[in-house]
Parts: sequence; structure tokens; C-alpha cells
Amino acid sequence: MQKLFGEDVLCHGMPKYQNSEESNLFLSLGHHVDVYFPPRKRSRVTAPFVFCGEMFKKQQTTIDVLPDECLFEIFRRVSGSQEKSACASVSKRWLMLLSTIRKDEICFDLKTQPEAPEVAVPVAPASFIKKDGLYSSLEIVEDDNSGGCLTRSLKGKKATDVRLAAIGVGSGSRGGLSQLAVLGNNASKVTDCGLKAVARGCPTLTSLTLWNLSSIGDEGLVEIANECPLLENLDLSQCPQISDKSLFAIANKCPNLTSLAIESCSNIGNDGLQAIGRSCLNLKSISIKNCILVGDQGISSLVSSATCSLMKVRLYGLTISDVSLAVIGHYGMALTDLSLGGLRNVTEKGFWVMGSGQGLQKLNSFIISSCGGVTDLGLKAVGRGCPNLKEFSVRKSGFVSDNGIVSFAKAAVSLETLLLEECNEITQLGIFGLLVNCGKLKTLSLAKCLGIKDLPMTVPLTFSPCNSLRSFSIRNCPGFGNFSLALLGRVCHQLEHVVLNGLHGITDVGLTSLVQNSEAGLTKVDLSGCVNISDKIVSEISMVHGGTLEVLNLDSCRLITDASVVAIAENCLLLRELDVSKSAITDFAIAALACAEQLNLQILSVSRCSQVSNKSIPFLKKLGETLVGLNIMQCGGITSNAVGLLEEQIWKCDILV
Repeated sequence: MQKLFGEDVLCHGMPKYQNSEESNLFLSLGHHVDVYFPPRKRSRVTAPFVFCGEMFKKQQTTIDVLPDECLFEIFRRVSGSQEKSACASVSKRWLMLLSTIRKDEICFDLKTQPEAPEVAVPVAPASFIKKDGLYSSLEIVEDDNSGGCLTRSLKGKKATDVRLAAIGVGSGSRGGLSQLAVLGNNASKVTDCGLKAVARGCPTLTSLTLWNLSSIGDEGLVEIANECPLLENLDLSQCPQISDKSLFAIANKCPNLTSLAIESCSNIGNDGLQAIGRSCLNLKSISIKNCILVGDQGISSLVSSATCSLMKVRLYGLTISDVSLAVIGHYGMALTDLSLGGLRNVTEKGFWVMGSGQGLQKLNSFIISSCGGVTDLGLKAVGRGCPNLKEFSVRKSGFVSDNGIVSFAKAAVSLETLLLEECNEITQLGIFGLLVNCGKLKTLSLAKCLGIKDLPMTVPLTFSPCNSLRSFSIRNCPGFGNFSLALLGRVCHQLEHVVLNGLHGITDVGLTSLVQNSEAGLTKVDLSGCVNISDKIVSEISMVHGGTLEVLNLDSCRLITDASVVAIAENCLLLRELDVSKSAITDFAIAALACAEQLNLQILSVSRCSQVSNKSIPFLKKLGETLVGLNIMQCGGITSNAVGLLEEQIWKCDILV
């Protein structure tokens, strides 16, 4: 190494000093100035002083002119996590360079390394933020959790490579990143570079979610697999550039994978799923939706390979056939949750074979949606083959009739919850056949079942009441009316939750039987959209069940007036939630609620009540002592000034205006 001032010229043919005064001035700076000039080569580093005649000017010192290779050599000698975070806060360039350093490239023991020049690292203040939002000390993530389980989520336009690099560099000083979710959109600017930065800086990553990222490919996810062997949960949605190559890497490097979710990834197929099945023996949950290359081969391999560990399976919009269902029915020995939807190639035979396979002994929850192969025969087989099934849901099935659902209920001896939606072959007879024949049923919910007709029915004298049913919900079934409701009241005496939405055929007469025969005491009553009920039945509900009622919804019940609210205020002392939106109440109803001595209302909705005005503000203020939520949207009689005053007075309450 050439000595300081060891040559007569800085560059060939050029003297060191223009005159003796400059020479004396420079040499008088003292020992603290250390300048090195390579022989016959201009320095890449800006000198600390520029000489001009007899005067010199101090120039801004910077090492940004150093090439990336030199900075890389410096940064890889910065082994401390906090020091890295400080360096990354300086500039975007430093941040991105730091994010490219792998763990095996860091020089942890400086004594064994060649001596490097000391570089003063400018540290940005804690509030340092780039105006364009590209990087910031805040992006190098402060967290109150010192236990080492950091969770990060980037959404929309905030999802960029620079922010991912900041997370990768900064999380190490705070215990390490555990969960990362990148939820993109058309404005997101995330590429493989950002994902690789996370991989290099976050070896503790256990959960990764990537949604709607069209520019992410195999390169970034392969790096995640190589550098994050602790990965347990992987969720990929709308990532068209990711292929089987990524799943091969995950299978080989991440043996602890327990949950895999793939949606709308057009380049992932059977080969990748087979690799996961062979290598990830602890797989507990799989969810695959709208992947056109996934077929029977991939699903069968996954299910059969993880027969002892796989607990949850969700398959939607796939081209699989009866073969996959047969494999599930035979090898799904650990399955507790199964969800199937949009399987157009599956027939009645598939469901029958699955139910007859005797492999679903532990199945607890089963959801079927938009599967044309669901028939009465298949349902009966499923009921027999799943002795521990407690929750069952069928949506959008045109081939399930009263006979099928009653046969299923008889066979599924452990059934507690049943949901039927858009099953138009189900009639009034099927509903009450369920109630009479299912001894453990606790919850029954029906929605948009257009085959229900309100016909008079008689109950046999020898029938046994359904004392197990606690919750009954029927939504938007226009044929369900007073006859059906009265029969429900005579059959089910232990109801606690009743939801009747959008039923124009319901009047006070039909509800009376239900209200009077509910021995357990109603705690939740939802009558929203029942436009023909009046104050009479609401007063009866409040008097009979006022000691237990906690939630009452009368939204869009246009005949409800102040009389109902007065009865509620006097009798329903346990009421927590009340919705009288789009009703005929006035300021008097609000005053009655405020004057109720023991009422502790927490949520109140009076939206679109045109007769509620500014006169209610003092009473709403008093109610605000207990309210946590208040909805006064489109109450034309309440002015904006009154709303502002109310917000100041009950600032602890969330107000929708």
C-alpha cells in the first residue's frame, strides 16, 4: 500500500500543490485527516476540502459515490440488528443493499476479517420519513411485542419492494418476523426482489400470505423456501406467475408446513400438490379454489399422503370428479371439517361412495355449495358414514327434497346445526319432519327456500316436542307465514333465539303462539323486514320475555310506534341492543328509553326515523352514559350542529351519522 503523500503527483503530470501556501495549509490539518490516493488513479471519494486559490471551502462529505460493491463489503461487516436498522434508515439505496445480504455473507467476527476503514454512519432520527413514502424508520418497524412474534401486513399501494425490504432488515432487531401478509391490488409494486429481501432477513417466518400479486413469481417464493425453513402456513391467491416450481421448493425445504391455501393460481397443478403430499407429512389444512390445472391426481395424492394429520379440506371450483370424493371418504380419517363447492363434475355416485367409505368417522362440520351431484341418496349415505357430524350446510341444491333431508337427519345421529339455503325442493313438510326426527338439533336456519308454502297442518297427538332446538332462523322465504309459525310454536318450546327476516306473511296472530309457548325465555328476537307486525306483539314480547330479552331488532317494521318502545323501556331490563330503524317512533320514544331507570342499553339504532329531531339530543346524551354504538343516519330532524354537539358530549360512543 502506497504511503500517504508518497508520490510527487496525484495524477500523472500533475503536481500535488499549486503553490507552497496550499501545501502548508493542507499539511497543517493535523493527524486526524486520513486521505489515501491510489497510484496514478483518481479517487472515487470526494475529498473533504476543495482548494481555490488561497481559500478553501468545506464540501459535504458523502460516501454515496462509492460503488455498490464497496458498500456491500462495508454493510456485511455490520452484524448488529439495530445497527442495520440505523443504516437502512439513511437512504433507499442503503436499505436495498442491506436487504440483499444473506445470513452466511455477514462477517460476525471482525477480528478474523481484513481491516476495514472506519465509516461514520449517519443515523436518521426516529421520525425520518421519505416524502414519497418509499422508506422510513417507521417502516423498519417499531413493535411493543418483545417476544419475537412480529406480525406485518401491507395492503394496496403500500405493498412495495421497499417496504418489504424495510421489514426484512428491521424485524431482526425486534425479535424476528413471524407472520407476513401482502395484500396487493393494481397499484401494488411488489416483485420477487421484495420477497427475497424478506427471505434473507426473516428466517423466523412461519406464516406467509400473498394475495393479488401478478408480478410475484417462482424466484421470490423459492427464496422464501430456502431461507425460511420454519414456514408453517402458506396462502397464495391470484398469483398467476407462481407455478409448481415454488411448491417443489416448499415441499423440499419446509417440512413443517401445516396449512396450504391456493386460489386462482393458474400455473399450479397436480405435480406441485403431489410434491407437497410426499414431503409435508404434518399437513393439517388444505384449501384449493379455482385452479384450472388441479385435478383428481393432485387432490388424491394430498389426501392419501396426509391421512393421519389432515383435518380441514376446502375444495371449490375444481375439475375433480367422483374419484377425489372416493379418496376423501376412504383416507380422510382425521378430517373434522370438509367444504365442497362448485364441483360440476361430481355426481350422485361420488357423494354416495364418499359416505360409504367409512373413513369420515371424525367429521364434525360439512358444507356443500353449488354441487349438482347432491341428491337424497347421497345425503343419506353421508349421514350414515359420518356418525359424529354436528354441523351440516347445503346451499344452492335443486335435487335435495323433503325425503332426503329427513333421511339424512335420522341417519346423522349427532347433528346439532343445519343450514339450508336456496334448496327449493324443501317444503313445510320437510321442515317439521326435521324437527320431529332429529333429537339433538339445536340450530335450524333456512334462507331463500322458495318451495315453502304456508299451509295449515295438524300435529299428531302422539308426537314428541322438539325440546333440543334453541335457535330458529328463516330469511327471505316468502311462503313461510302464520300457519307455519304457529306450528313451530307448538312443536318447539325451548327456543331462545328467533330470527324472522323479510317475511311479509307474518302478523301478530302467528307470533302469538311462538311467544306464549317459549318456556326457556327468548333472549334474541330479530323481526327485521316483517312489515305487518304491530305494537301489540312487541308489547307482548316485552312483557312475557322482558326478564331474558337481550337483543331486539325491529328494523323496517313500519307499524312500530312509541308504544312499543315504552313497553320495552318498562319491561326489558337486560336489553343490550335495540334497532328500531325505519319505524314510526318519535322523540317521545327516545325520552322513554332515557328515563328507564335500570336499562343499560349498549347499542341503539334509530336510522331513517324521520320524526326523531333535535329534541332527542338531551336524551341521547343521557343514554350515552352506557352506549358504545349509536346509529342516527338519515334522521332528517337532527341537524349537523346538534350531531356535532352530541359527539362532543358522548365521545366514548361510536356514532354513525
